[in-house]
Amino acid sequence: MDLVNHQFQLAARPTGLPKPSDWLYAEEPVPEPGDGEVLVKILYLSLDPAMRGWMNDSRSYIAPVGIGEVMRALGAGRVIASKEPSLAVGDHVTGLLGVQEYAVASAKAVRKVDTQLAPLPVYLGALGMPGMTAYFGLLDVGAPAEGDTVVVSGAAGAVGGVVGQIAKLKGCRVVGIAGGPEKCRYVVEELGFDAAIDYKAEDVDAALREHCPDGIDVYFDNVGGEILDAALVHLARHARVVICGAISQYNATDGMKGPSNYMSLLVNHASMTGFVFSDYLERIPEAATDMAGWLAAGKLKAREDIAEGLEGFPDTLLRLFRGENTGKLVLKVADD
Repeated sequence: MDLVNHQFQLAARPTGLPKPSDWLYAEEPVPEPGDGEVLVKILYLSLDPAMRGWMNDSRSYIAPVGIGEVMRALGAGRVIASKEPSLAVGDHVTGLLGVQEYAVASAKAVRKVDTQLAPLPVYLGALGMPGMTAYFGLLDVGAPAEGDTVVVSGAAGAVGGVVGQIAKLKGCRVVGIAGGPEKCRYVVEELGFDAAIDYKAEDVDAALREHCPDGIDVYFDNVGGEILDAALVHLARHARVVICGAISQYNATDGMKGPSNYMSLLVNHASMTGFVFSDYLERIPEAATDMAGWLAAGKLKAREDIAEGLEGFPDTLLRLFRGENTGKLVLKVADD
């Protein structure tokens, strides 16, 4: 097999937003898979806020990407060579494939998906890590009850949009926080949220007081910073705060700012819990069945914001931190 692979390697650890010099665009021959492995032609890459944390050499839930290593990313593609009986040439799979055109992966490290049930990019969004994160973060950690008021930050993003929709399916009142009138319109008119707060144009504290007069029962946080602080002020008794992410802090050059209103947890007998998707790997089939059923029934909407071209990866990734994506940001690498 005479193929050439192009890939983005981490060249330096970023300070603040990643810049072009933090990347090396490299070229190498495509290796043959070994026993129990498959060679995948990558068709789509998932661009996620967590990728920024993976670039830091600091203690986390996963080891950092090493200097000179291919940038870690979830991907979806087609098997073009296989030395594993359970996966055939032509099968579509997802997994941690990296920012590149081709990947050799252990069959145990990828998941076969059915593109007859849903288009491949959906398996990087609602039926992938973001959707599963929303499912378990809300239902297991947030534990909403019918009639609860659920507030979601980053509401127009890949995780936040699904969180709000699941909360509505469970009979909750849902308020989303998003940036700009178009995103706020999207979460209300298309995703069915009860209300939206434009943090770029509104006083979030005052808006939460208006939309959550009885307090917040579940706050699902994707952004951290000032918005988390504002939400803490408005917690209801026995509220649950779900810490999924803190995108407002990932590129801070003067250190992350923690919540100053944390004593609200004490006053309201509330809890704040962090989690990651990998905590629930054994239960993925359960979540996938529910999510696929809701999608098929039209009860859940999936939206992918698809950019094209591997070469544009560094700038496309920055769209996440500029708040330019609506729904799941996906990079198309090649045609199937």
